[in-house]
Amino acid sequence: MDRTTLAQALETGRITGEVATPRDNNLDHMRRFLTGERQFDFGVTLTEDWDFDSVFALMVERAGLRPEKDFTHGVDTISTERCIDALERLAAAIGDVARTGGRILFATGHPAGLLPVHMAIAEAAEERGAVIVRQSSSVPLPELGGDLREIDRVWVWQLHGGTPHTHLAEPMQTLLDDLARRGEPLPDLIVADHGWAGAASARGLRTVGYADCNDPALFVAEAQGAIETVVPLDDDVDPYLYGPLVEFVLDRAGLERAELD
Repeated sequence: MDRTTLAQALETGRITGEVATPRDNNLDHMRRFLTGERQFDFGVTLTEDWDFDSVFALMVERAGLRPEKDFTHGVDTISTERCIDALERLAAAIGDVARTGGRILFATGHPAGLLPVHMAIAEAAEERGAVIVRQSSSVPLPELGGDLREIDRVWVWQLHGGTPHTHLAEPMQTLLDDLARRGEPLPDLIVADHGWAGAASARGLRTVGYADCNDPALFVAEAQGAIETVVPLDDDVDPYLYGPLVEFVLDRAGLERAELD
């Protein structure tokens, strides 16, 4: 798939361009991130000084938010070109690790949106030679309740019979601790979102992932050099709308096509 075709699909699906996440929500999340609020820090370790103006400028640069500082309510934007550029980098990382038989861990805090995306890419990576971090038994998560489960190659948090949308870092921290306890080698690459990605980057692991325009923590981690690539996109549209994105990533990664259910 070429970039022009993908760009049209992304904007038609409101994955980029004018997106559903409103401007006031984006600004609010920046402020809450800067106060270190638990649901908004994503487990990211700050190694530089950040204030509201510098985070706002970063989100304009990396995610493509509207640059007008006096625009506080209404429809905000995500840059289609920056999304596609980041997808190119994400695909290259996954393809390189897969072809060398490296270990990749896929995880998501967005089971209703990005889970099928991770599943399709993980399946294709495994077919090309990657070792996907899998486990037949769940991992208890006593701090939050429930447990961590691998569903078709992707890790999620299970709670009260469902897989909740979560920003928290504890699921990834607990999973990595469990791998170490069992003597399992750490992943060569983490492909994730939300606190799963932030916590992995804080451990110094090679990390790529996805973030919405109201997720400043991961873009800050990328700017600090802790995360290799963050793809700006709306991370909670109907999963079928991500089909062209998956096709593009698999093509650019040099992986066999996997259908998005």
